[in-house]
Amino acid sequence: MLSQKSAETVRATLPAVGEAIGTITELFYRKLFTAHPELLRNMFNRANQAAGTQRQALAGAIAAFTTALVERPGTRPDALLSRIAHKHASLGVSAAQYPVVHRHLSAAIAEVLGDAATEEVAAAWDEVYWLMANALIEIERRLYAERGVLVGGTWRQWEVVERTRETADVVTFRIRPADGRPAPAFKAGQYVSVQVELADGARQIRQYSLTNGPGATVHSFSVKREDAGEGPAGEVSGHLHDHVHEGDELTVSAPYGDVVLDTTDSPLLLASAGIGCTPVVAMLEELAARGHQAPVVAVHADRSPADHALRADQERLVTKLARGTAHTWYERPEGDWPAERTGRVDLSGIEIPDGVQAYLCGPLPFMRSVRTQLLERGVHPSAIHYEVFGPDLWLTRDDGEGH
Repeated sequence: MLSQKSAETVRATLPAVGEAIGTITELFYRKLFTAHPELLRNMFNRANQAAGTQRQALAGAIAAFTTALVERPGTRPDALLSRIAHKHASLGVSAAQYPVVHRHLSAAIAEVLGDAATEEVAAAWDEVYWLMANALIEIERRLYAERGVLVGGTWRQWEVVERTRETADVVTFRIRPADGRPAPAFKAGQYVSVQVELADGARQIRQYSLTNGPGATVHSFSVKREDAGEGPAGEVSGHLHDHVHEGDELTVSAPYGDVVLDTTDSPLLLASAGIGCTPVVAMLEELAARGHQAPVVAVHADRSPADHALRADQERLVTKLARGTAHTWYERPEGDWPAERTGRVDLSGIEIPDGVQAYLCGPLPFMRSVRTQLLERGVHPSAIHYEVFGPDLWLTRDDGEGH
C-alpha cells in the first residue's frame, strides 16, 4: 500500500494527472520508442500504437490502479494486475524492462505537469509505479515458473501440421511442438502469442485463443484476416493467411490468460460474437470432455452464416452436453431465419439459470450490451467475466463497468 505521505500527494494530484493522462501516455510511448525502436518493431503491436488504442489502455490501467490505491487502501486490484501480467508473460516481458519503462514514463509525467511536478509529487508517483511494477514482476515470475520456462523465455518453435479454411477470412492452424516434446498444459479460454517476421524485418506478435480442449497433443488456433487499410493493421493476420502453410514453423509462446472456466459444476452462459467464438469452442470442448451436467447456454452473434467460423464445432459440442442449448443471431441471415434471431443479441426470450456464471468474448459494444442485459436479469457483476482481443479498453470507461 502507499505510504501515508504519498497517498495524500497522489490523491491531491490525481485529478491533474487524470486529466492529462492521455497526453502523458502518448508522450511516454514517443520517448520510449525513440530510445528503443526495437521495442516497437519486435514487442509492441504496431497497429495498436498507430490506432492509439494501446495508449488508451495504458491510461485506463494507470487510472484504475491508482484510484484503487487511494480509495481502497490496504487492498490490491489483483484482477487488473493478473490480466496485465498474463499479457506481459505471453510477450516475454522481463523484470529488466521495468526500469526502462519507469525512466520514460517519469520523464513524460514531469514534462506534461511542468512546474507542478515537484520532487514530492515525483516521489509519490514513483511509489505508485513501483508498487504496480513489482506486483507485476512477481506475478509474471510465477507464471513463467508454472510453465517451466525462464523469465522472458516463453518462446518455442511449433510445426504447422494442418491448415483449414473456416470462412472467407478465417483460417485455423493446427500445430505441434517442433522439438518433439509434449505440448504445454493449458486451460480452456487461454491464448498463445504468435511471433512472425514480416517483410521489413520486424518481428511482430499477436495473441490467438486456443480452440482445442485441454490435454490435446496438437493445439489449434484460428486467425481472422483483419482489414489492412493504410498502415500496419492486419499485417500479422495477413502474413499468416498468405505465407504460413503445412510444414512451416511458427514461433509460439506458452499459453496464458486469466479468463478460464471455474472448475465447479455451475450453470454457464457462454456469449460470443464474430471471432470471439474461439475461446468459447475450447470451453465447450472442455465441458463436454468432463461431462458437465449443469445447464450451458451458448449465445453467438455474427454477420451471416457464411461468416460464422467454427459453427459446426460449436453445434457439435453443444449437442454433447447434458443440458446444452445454442442461440444464434445473424445481421444478414440466409433463407428462412427467425426474425427474433436477426440483428443484435436479445436475451429477453432466453432462460437464464439461477447461479449462472457468464463468459463473454467479442467486440466491446457486444459485450457491454450482453453484460447490461444480464445485470438487468439479476446476474451479479462478479459472475460476469470477459475476454478482450487487443488492448483492454473497458478500463477507459468511467461508469464502473468492467471485469
